[in-house]
This record gives sequence, structure tokens and C-alpha cells, in this order.
Amino acid sequence: MSSWLLGIVLGIVQGVSEWLPVSSKTQVIIASTYLFGLNFNEAYALGLFLEAGTFIAAAYYFRHEVWKVLLALVGKGDEEGRMLLKFLLVVTVFTGLVGVALYATVQSVSGPALGLPMIILGCILIGDGLLITYAKGRYVPTKGLRDLSLKELVLLGVVQGVSALPGVSRSGITVSAMLLLGINPKDAFKLSFLALIPASIGAAGVTVLFSGVSVTGAIVSITPQVIVLAVLVSVVIGVAFIGLLLRVAGSRRIALLTFALGALALASGIVSILTGVSG
Repeated sequence: MSSWLLGIVLGIVQGVSEWLPVSSKTQVIIASTYLFGLNFNEAYALGLFLEAGTFIAAAYYFRHEVWKVLLALVGKGDEEGRMLLKFLLVVTVFTGLVGVALYATVQSVSGPALGLPMIILGCILIGDGLLITYAKGRYVPTKGLRDLSLKELVLLGVVQGVSALPGVSRSGITVSAMLLLGINPKDAFKLSFLALIPASIGAAGVTVLFSGVSVTGAIVSITPQVIVLAVLVSVVIGVAFIGLLLRVAGSRRIALLTFALGALALASGIVSILTGVSG
């Protein structure tokens, strides 16, 4: 397969998988090694480059919210901007505290333990779908950002930090936690995707620091033009996929969406256990 096709395919893989309850890094590594014959270090480094596409996609899609946060940061924001700034600061701080500690601790862990968190996550998402479908109005997640307490923000930061465990989906675990806290589905997906923007920067830095992989040195068989193509494709696909998920989350099909995401998480966990692949 041509290097240009590699850029397109991996950009699509990253652009879709980042927003689903599967580890996007794992999917990029699998596609890179099995479809294009890259070695692990090349695939791993390329996955880190593609995280830039995720950051750009989220920042572009939520550019109005990002602008409000920046204004709030310099003391000129409105109420929504100040609430978003508080949300991002608290969640990011506790994500970093938990995530760095976990990442440093579990580097030598392997085997079935890596797939169990995704199986648990899948069960939780399916449980959310069952509650929404069969609780007959008793379980109606309606809370928004302004309804979240400081304790709940800390909890969400801790939960997002747990995604530092190999194979655990950041978006899947944060969305499921928000639904359990009673946040309405559309806001749950939106806040999860917004929280990714600062978290992705720290995650990439921590991964490089602890892994010892030289991002620029590891990729010796891929031209810069192909890497740029992969990032651009991941941005375009990512923006489109964010919009699709938010539209579904705001509709009556949210139960079906949680069932589908739960099934994906279960499948991802089972595959991790059977193959030992995670990342």
C-alpha cells in the first residue's frame, strides 16, 4: 500500500476512534502494524502525532466555547465562560494528578487486567441505556454544567485520569460517569470532548516522557507530507464525527447510542484480553 493511502486510512482511524469507547492509540497501532507493516515504535510515534489532529478537531468544533474560556481567563468572560473555565481547570488538575500516578505505576502491567476496565465500562454504558429506556421517567438525566458541584468536578477529573490505564477510553469513561451523575446526554458528550482539549496536551507529553520513544526519531519510513495528511484527515473526520455524536446524543436515539458504545467497549476489552494488545 502507498504511503499516501497510509495517511488517509490512519487519519480516518484516528478521527473516528478517538470519540468512541475504544483506545484510539491501540487502533492506530493495530492498523499501522497489520495493514502497513510499520514496526511498533513507528506506529506508536505516529499515534502521538495524530493526537494533534484530535486536539485541533475539538478546538475547532468548540471554538466559540474555547474563546469564551480564553476571555474568562483574562477576566473578560461571561458567566458561561467562567463556568467552563472552572470546569476545565478542576477537571484537568485532577486528571493530571491521577493520570500521571497511574501511568507511572502500570507500565509493567499486562495480560487480562488491561481489558477488564473496558469490559466494566461497556457494562456501565449498556446499563445507562437500559435505565434511559426502561426507567419510565424515573431516570431522566437533565443536569447541565451549572448544576455540577465542586465535588462532582473533582470526581470527573479523577475518572478522566483513570483513562491513563492502557486500553481505557477517555471519552467512554467520562461520558458514562457524567450520565451516571445525571448530566443530560448532549452536555455529557460536549463536556467530555471539551475536557479532552487540555488533557490531550498533557497526555502526549507524559507519554513521551515515560515511554522514552523519540517521536521524530522513531518514524524513519514516513515522509512529513504523509504525516501532515494523516493529521488533516483526522481533523476533518473528527469534526464531522463530533457533530454526528452530539446530534444523536440530543435526540431520542440516545439509548441506542449508549447500547452501541457499550457493545464497542465490551468488544474492545475482550479483544485486549484475548490478544494482549493495548495502548
